Amino acid sequence: MSVLTAKNRERLRLVSVSTLTTCLYRAGITRVCPVGIAPLARTQPRMVGEAYTLRFVPMREDTSDAASYGTPANLHQRAFEECPAGHVLVMDTRNELRGCSCGDLLIGRLKARGCAGIVTDGGFRDTPDIVALDFPAYQRQAVPPPSFGYLQAAEAQVPIGCADIAVYPGDVVVGDADGIVIIPARLANQIAQQAWEQTEYETFASEEVARGRSVIGLYPPTDASRADFDAWKKGRGGVT
Repeated sequence: MSVLTAKNRERLRLVSVSTLTTCLYRAGITRVCPVGIAPLARTQPRMVGEAYTLRFVPMREDTSDAASYGTPANLHQRAFEECPAGHVLVMDTRNELRGCSCGDLLIGRLKARGCAGIVTDGGFRDTPDIVALDFPAYQRQAVPPPSFGYLQAAEAQVPIGCADIAVYPGDVVVGDADGIVIIPARLANQIAQQAWEQTEYETFASEEVARGRSVIGLYPPTDASRADFDAWKKGRGGVT
């Protein structure tokens, strides 16, 4: 069951990752952005969903799961069948770039099943075909070689480290053109509300700057600028 209200889920689709990181910083949570993870295409849809996690270990010949590939016993493929609709599959590959995390067929399966996106701290193959899916996908860089020989799926739905950032099952993952942010599940509604309010204020501040107002005394907000903001909201009908 989702921790997010429908209203706050929609708010997270509209606020920026940058704004969310600021709100989390104010809440005392600073390690929230996996470094070096970027969208395959800046035009791909925004991403909001709960984390479904998959942890990889280095492949070792005596425990390799290559023989099970294409069968229900293969955890790597099974994760793409079990990630719930509306969730984001987040993979911890220990930043492996010698073998891919997956390719277009598996990501296409996520899209067909109604999942919200995919994140890896490694890389995907078939990236032009993934871009054509118009599905939220985030990686470190393209990795053409197959995963065999380098990656073996070990566990699903356990705490992982994606690009050295902790991700717990059920954390809320938001992605935009800048990258992704991990929001602890218990804070998700609070942060969504705060980010929405900050985005409203920044819209007001941007309009003021465009009119020639100095940023000093405007951002961060002061009592005077907040009074002006309240008047601005009333002039727009006070919709939040």
